[in-house]
Amino acid sequence: MIYKKTKESLYTGRQSNKLLYLHEKIKCVNLEQDSIASYKKSALGILGYACDEGVKRNLGRPGAADAPDTVRKMLAPLSNHFPDSINILDFGNIECHNSQLEETQSFSSDKIKQIIDNQIFTCIIGGGHDLGYSHYKGIKKALPNKTIGVINFDAHFDLRPVEESPNSGTPFYQLMQEYGKDFKYLCLGIQKESNNKELFDIAKSNQFKHLYNHEFTIDNFSVVSEEIKRFASQVDSIYLTIDMDGFSSAIAPGVSAPSPLGFDVAIAIRAIEEIFSTKKLIAVDIVELNPKYDIDHCTARLAARLIYKIFELKSK
Repeated sequence: MIYKKTKESLYTGRQSNKLLYLHEKIKCVNLEQDSIASYKKSALGILGYACDEGVKRNLGRPGAADAPDTVRKMLAPLSNHFPDSINILDFGNIECHNSQLEETQSFSSDKIKQIIDNQIFTCIIGGGHDLGYSHYKGIKKALPNKTIGVINFDAHFDLRPVEESPNSGTPFYQLMQEYGKDFKYLCLGIQKESNNKELFDIAKSNQFKHLYNHEFTIDNFSVVSEEIKRFASQVDSIYLTIDMDGFSSAIAPGVSAPSPLGFDVAIAIRAIEEIFSTKKLIAVDIVELNPKYDIDHCTARLAARLIYKIFELKSK
C-alpha cells in the first residue's frame, strides 16, 4: 500500500478537553475513504511524503522517510491558537515501497491535485526533495492554465541532469525539461561549495535567479524582499519548498546533507512572511529532515514551528 492514514496515537499530549493543544484539534482523515469537500476553504492540511528513495539514489544519507511522523509528534503538544472556524486535517502518509520512486511520485501528484481541487491549503512533510517533482506536477494538474513559480530555500539547486534515474537532486531539472520557459524558479540560500560549475551554468542559462547563503540574511533583507517581489510579479501562484539542509547545522543537524554555513531561522521566517504578503502562495513543503541524525529532535521541532508559523499566517 502506497497510502496510509495517520495513526491517531501520534497526536498525544496534555489533555485539556478545551482544544488548547494541537493534538486535540488536528483531525486524521483518510483521503481514499473520507470526503473532504465539506472542508473547502475552511481547513489547513498536513500530508506526509514518507520517501527517501530519491535520497538513496543521490548517494545521500537515508532516514528522511521517518520525518513526517516525527514532525507530527513535535506538532502535537504545541498550543492551539487557531480560530475555531479553521480545521486542521492530517491526510496521512504516502510511502515508497520496493524502491518504486516514480510510482510514488505519480501517486503523490494525484493526491496533491485532489487536495488542491478542494481548496485546502496544505503543508507536505518529506521525505527527500524528489517530492518537489510530484508536488509541482500535482499543482499543475489542478491549475493547468496558471504559471506556477517555485521558491526554494536550499543550499542546493537540485538541478542535476538525470543520468541513470531521477533522484532527490534532479526534481527541478526534470521540471525545467518538461515545462521549458513556463517553469519559473528562484533559489534562496545557495552554497557555492555545494553546487558544481555545471549546476551554476544550468541555472544561468535558464535565467534562474538565486541568492547565496551569505546574501540570504536578515541584514540583507531589502535585497531578499526585492527578489521575492520581482519573482512574484512574474507568476500567478507560488509554491514554496523549504529544504532543511539549507539551515545551518548548528540549528538543524538532522538532515541528509548538513552544512555549518547555512542560513538562520530569522531570515527564513521573514522571507516566508514576505512571500505571504504577495498573496500568491498556494503550496508549501518541508523536505530532507532526517530524524536519524537529529539531536533532541531540534530539527524536527524547527520543522514543526515552521509549519505552525505558515498555518498561522494562512489563517489570518
